[in-house]
Amino acid sequence: MAVVNPLTSRLKSQLKMAINRLRLVQQKETAIAKQQRRALAQLLQEGKEQSARIRVENIIREDINVEVLEILELYCELLLARIGLLDAKECDPGLEEAVKTIIYSALRTEVKELHTIREILIHKFGKDFSKDAIDNVGGIVPQKVVKRLSVEPPSQELVVLYLKEIARAYHAPFSELTDDELSETDSDDENGGTGEKVPVPPLTTDDDKNVSTSQKLAGVAHLSDPSKDKASISVSGPAPTSDNIRPSIKIPPTKPKPSATSDLDDLKKRFEALRK
Repeated sequence: MAVVNPLTSRLKSQLKMAINRLRLVQQKETAIAKQQRRALAQLLQEGKEQSARIRVENIIREDINVEVLEILELYCELLLARIGLLDAKECDPGLEEAVKTIIYSALRTEVKELHTIREILIHKFGKDFSKDAIDNVGGIVPQKVVKRLSVEPPSQELVVLYLKEIARAYHAPFSELTDDELSETDSDDENGGTGEKVPVPPLTTDDDKNVSTSQKLAGVAHLSDPSKDKASISVSGPAPTSDNIRPSIKIPPTKPKPSATSDLDDLKKRFEALRK
């Protein structure tokens, strides 16, 4: 029976708790950010743009913090999935980025479970390894994390972009919102958003492969018209981030297909010929 390392066992339990806590904090901060956006839209309605420009920085900071917490949650899930590799004395190369990022970032968050995980990792891999992580020697910690954890204020361009999006979403006036952007908002509202409908092809199961040819032929007469099939899914754009507040997707144009009804008639004729 394998001996369980007490330090690894403690790390495993802390990772599980950290993942749950990170998810809760993200949900809480996202809900608060929505309330702040509504309050900011009210300021724009009242013509208090200067006050809105100052307060929007808090919303930007909250959004950035949520993005960092999401990244740290993924790293915690990675360490939990590969917990057995952490028994080694040296850090596995496949886990080095996750380990060093947590050591680098943990104290910049208010999640106490991350602080505990950081202490365990420092104790496990030593001070030299931890110093390299804190100083980001070799650039192992992703630049997107380093950038989001910086204390620099958001750029004016980002501030204006946020205010434009809030004004568009809540139909509030904003001096830097152009007529073209306003008309684009109206167009999005009329179209019900940017999601597009993409038909879902029928799935083939293992049971279908076991059906005899005669059974398939007998069922042809009851085939439904594909042109009347309304099964579809809605394709939504990627989630907005502080780097790209209005992400969008583009679906390439498709060539017109032959009539589904004529194809079905041809298929039935071929099956009738096989029966004779």
